[in-house]
Amino acid sequence: MKKHPKKVLSLLGIMSLTLFLAACSNKPITSHSTGIWDHYIIYNCSRFIIWLSNHFGGYGMGIIIFTIIIRIIILPLMYYQTKSMMRMQELAPELKKLQQKYSSRDRETMQKLQVEQQKLYKEAGVNPFASMLPLIVQLPVMWALYQAIWRTSTLRHGSFLWLQLGHPDPYYVLPILAALFTFISSWLSMASMPEKNSMSTAMTWFMPIMIFFMALGFSSAITLYWVVTNAFQVLQTLLLQNPFKIKREREAKQRAERQRKNKIAHAKRNALKSKRK
Repeated sequence: MKKHPKKVLSLLGIMSLTLFLAACSNKPITSHSTGIWDHYIIYNCSRFIIWLSNHFGGYGMGIIIFTIIIRIIILPLMYYQTKSMMRMQELAPELKKLQQKYSSRDRETMQKLQVEQQKLYKEAGVNPFASMLPLIVQLPVMWALYQAIWRTSTLRHGSFLWLQLGHPDPYYVLPILAALFTFISSWLSMASMPEKNSMSTAMTWFMPIMIFFMALGFSSAITLYWVVTNAFQVLQTLLLQNPFKIKREREAKQRAERQRKNKIAHAKRNALKSKRK
């Protein structure tokens, strides 16, 4: 596990996805549905959305409120992820130095690099895989929402504004909004980074484009979930990872460090002059 954490996580992800897909069917979901996934998750998810819809103005509002509730529930997890990611960003210069120091691609050097990286992560209290956890949590939620709508006739034929929730948005408004909020969220996250690289810049543009084209084929209910969750992500980023505040604090810290070094250098020069006299 210590030697190959990425391979183990990838294997667990594939196994989890396989289990989810194997557990799902296209049969209508009812109170008589059996199995942990169908009866306890999909059915209750469907009932909860319908209950919200009946009390808050329709199926679209039910999905919106459901999404906000889910985001609030996982907010502590997102807070942990954000703080861990910010610490990872601050470690970027140190990681770059280690990569330059152990630049050879032979096995021994790469093992030394891995040991030094793990040591740096431990000293900083950082888990490099923490950013994967919220995604792992959200995937079954999205799949449950999709199944709840597709397999519940009431939700599948429900409407919201110009939308038929079981079908894609015919005017592409939701895919555009989903992509736009994804871009804003990614841009805000990248803006707080002390060092930018081509990969992070490319992902800032690639993710919104991918979300847009995926949303074109998804039901409006799923895309509505994406729009709300990504809009929530923008607000969350401004609250927990405000790049403008982080940049000001980083610049203030750098100024203080420069002033400290200048004072030390000035004191050394004065001490040297005193010795000469």
